[in-house]
Amino acid sequence: MNIKCVVFAATAALLLVTGCGKKNDRVQVKGESGGPALKMTYSVFFPPTHVQAKLAKEWADAINARSGGRLEITVFSGGALTKADQCYQGIVDNISDIGMSAFAYTRGRFPLLEGLDLPLGYPDGMSATRIVNMMAAKYDPAETKDVKMLYVHAHGPGILASKRPVGSLADLKGVKVRATGFCSKIVESLGGSPVSMPQGETYEALQKGVVDATFCPVETLKGWKQGEVITCMTDSKCIGYTTAFFVAMNLQKWESLPEDLRKVIVDVSAEWVVKHGEAWNAADREGLQFIADLKRNILPLSPQEQALWVEKVSPLLKEYVDKAAQKGLPGEAFLNDLKAAVADARAQAQKK
Repeated sequence: MNIKCVVFAATAALLLVTGCGKKNDRVQVKGESGGPALKMTYSVFFPPTHVQAKLAKEWADAINARSGGRLEITVFSGGALTKADQCYQGIVDNISDIGMSAFAYTRGRFPLLEGLDLPLGYPDGMSATRIVNMMAAKYDPAETKDVKMLYVHAHGPGILASKRPVGSLADLKGVKVRATGFCSKIVESLGGSPVSMPQGETYEALQKGVVDATFCPVETLKGWKQGEVITCMTDSKCIGYTTAFFVAMNLQKWESLPEDLRKVIVDVSAEWVVKHGEAWNAADREGLQFIADLKRNILPLSPQEQALWVEKVSPLLKEYVDKAAQKGLPGEAFLNDLKAAVADARAQAQKK
């Protein structure tokens, strides 16, 4: 491990710990359990009022409690420490010890895991979260070996929300649609014009007409208040994509932790996978209620239109496999596993 030795004095009440980087040097003090307390920073791009930011804070509090006060994690939400597209590199560079953001915000950096965001028809956030965790763990790609990946979560199926009705591909042609990462290609394949921007800029962009629509999970319509600046929602779950969000720790920081603190983090993280999935589902329900209260229209796609939308995005799946193969990555196996998991989740959802 590339860390400096920690010098223990037998009678010392305070311990100085020097990390690998020059930024973020920490001072350890005695925790409630008698061991050293380590302070860490956690960068989250979600605003502090968003349920996912609140879950990050609860995760940090749970680790503090279960570590007997030996590990104190301060959450910086709303991109206060690192912006969404800077978060992953910020973890690598030790600007933050821990970070939460979307793989999609650094397009091209995660060529295998970007397959998680393909428009495969994810039925709900709990299923998406379970599936992306399973896939990330099974394939454990080299593209994330420069951090310690703690867990992954994912929102419910992405739908189209717009300022004017979109009930067909013809209605979508040329429409400026906010889309980030791989979702931009989904918009292009459907005939729209993608405009890339972080989620936090979308409300104003819709309000001012910079974009006319957005591809987003339903929860966004309440969580980011975007339901206030749209008039319609198109039920496009037939091509429901997700966005996979990572929670990762600086690798050297992780390796410097004693085994018992690592176990605390692993155990709490496993519990929080379920909490995030449940929160995404609950947020989608609240999003639907929010736009219902605002009397926004929900437009279904006819079976014929659903088939057309699925057909239009299908080349993206082949393109993903081909690009992965060019990089020597198991894209075909990854996609086959992913499609099977999504199909199983959809079948289970239909039984409920």
